[in-house]
Amino acid sequence: MRKAQRIARTGMVVSGLLAALKIAVGLAAHSAAVTADGFESAADVFTSGLVLVGMTIAARPADENHPYGHGRVEILTGLLLGVILFGAGALISVHAWIGAGQAPIPPHSYAVWVMLLSIVAKTWLVFMKYRHGKRLNSSALKADAANDAVDIVSGLVALSALSLTLRMPDRFPKADQYGAFVVGLIVIATAIRVAYEAAIHLMDTMPDDDAMEDIRRAAASVPDVAGIEKCFARKTGLKYHVDLHLEVDPEITVRASHDIAQRVRERVCQRLPWVADVLVHVEPAPGGSANGNHRTPENY
Repeated sequence: MRKAQRIARTGMVVSGLLAALKIAVGLAAHSAAVTADGFESAADVFTSGLVLVGMTIAARPADENHPYGHGRVEILTGLLLGVILFGAGALISVHAWIGAGQAPIPPHSYAVWVMLLSIVAKTWLVFMKYRHGKRLNSSALKADAANDAVDIVSGLVALSALSLTLRMPDRFPKADQYGAFVVGLIVIATAIRVAYEAAIHLMDTMPDDDAMEDIRRAAASVPDVAGIEKCFARKTGLKYHVDLHLEVDPEITVRASHDIAQRVRERVCQRLPWVADVLVHVEPAPGGSANGNHRTPENY
């Protein structure tokens, strides 16, 4: 979690510097596209700060009122990030559309260099955030990486629009303004995707079939497990909590069945680092002794 927090801080610093530079240069060079991209980067500073706060709260240990920990805050952060980005994208598009209806002022060519710098810096941020977000299974960090990836696309759009106006001012005098409008639409599209990904986790959507298969296979590999009746999983932060209905020989003692359940819990958590904990419910296997009904990992 500390690694993710350091990455979020780095993103805030880089996005803040780029935002200030692009807004200043965009206004001085009379480039609507560069200015719009600058305000989009300014929104990134706020969203990265939101990610940092969410991760800090999510890192708190479980307590009496939060037995699963505070990890859901990290997912909620991703949802809130999507809502904020949607608003920012809408404002950028509306402002650009209004500006397109006015007489344009020809932009200066030096605005191109700040866009090239921004694209290079954002490419580095995307690589760093996505790599660590995937490693940590962090929804907020991956959402922040997706937001930076959109910055690359929006930067390319702004750069292309600016270049059209600079090279062919007679044919495309308003390309720069329309480029700013497209930047806003891109931000809106990203916001919808980020919010959707966070929402499916808040709705306790289970992992994909391969991940669930891995849980069942790990549990069924423990000796004396007769079968797996039910298996559910839900994301509670950076990791998943699993509910498992385990079938054992109905003739064994409660202590013996408890020992089997404990070994299953330890085996699943050991083999699957993305599982935070396993709640095992023990049930009698149909048909009697586990010796005659034992299911191997291949045919549970």
